[in-house]
Amino acid sequence: MPDKTDVRAQLRDAILRGVYAPRQRLIEADLATEFGASRFTLRNTLIQLEAEGLIELTPNRGARVREISPTEAIEITEIRQSVEGLVAARAAERVTDAQITVLRQIGADMVEAIDGHELMRYSELNVALHATVREIAEHAAADRVLEQLNGQMVRHQFRLFLVPGRPSTSLPEHLEIIEGVCTRDPARARAAMEIHVGSVIATLKEFAEAVPVPL
Repeated sequence: MPDKTDVRAQLRDAILRGVYAPRQRLIEADLATEFGASRFTLRNTLIQLEAEGLIELTPNRGARVREISPTEAIEITEIRQSVEGLVAARAAERVTDAQITVLRQIGADMVEAIDGHELMRYSELNVALHATVREIAEHAAADRVLEQLNGQMVRHQFRLFLVPGRPSTSLPEHLEIIEGVCTRDPARARAAMEIHVGSVIATLKEFAEAVPVPL
C-alpha cells in the first residue's frame, strides 16, 4: 500500500494537472480505491492539501478542489513577486559559469520557440527557467513558499498562456532576467523578475475586471 507521501504527491499532481476541476467534490471512498490507500491515510492527505490551499474541507460535506478567484490570484502573485525577486537576486550572487551556460541556452531556446510559434514548448521553457533560477539560488524557504503559491495558481497560469500575444510580451522579460543573473548583477536580476511578475499581475487584473460581479 502506498505511504502517506506517495498518496499526497499523486493526488496533488492530479489536482495540478487538472484531473479534478475547481469546485469538484473529492469523495474519500472513491479516492481510497483509486489510489489504493486506507481512509485514514487519505484523510491525512486531504488535511495536508487543505493546508496548501489546494482543496477545501467542509464539515458534513467533505472535500472539494478549491477555486482561486481572480482577486485572490492577484494577491498570491503579489507575494510571489517579492519572493521571486529575492530568489533572482540571490541566483545572481551564486551563479556558476556552467549554470550561466544553461541559462543562456534556455534563453536561446525560448527565442527559437517563439520564432517557430511553438507555444507549448515556450510554456515548458518558462517553467524550466524559473525552476533553474530557484535551483541556482538554493533558498529552501523560498522554494517551499513558491511551490505552494504556484500550486494554487495553476488554473490561472494556464489562462495566461492562452492570452493572445502574452508569450511575445514575456519573452524580453525572461531574457532580461537571464541577463541579470548571468552578469551576476543582483539588483538587475531582482528588478527584471519583479517587472516580469508585475506584468503577470497586470494581466490578472484584466481578468478580474472582466469577471461579472454577482448580484
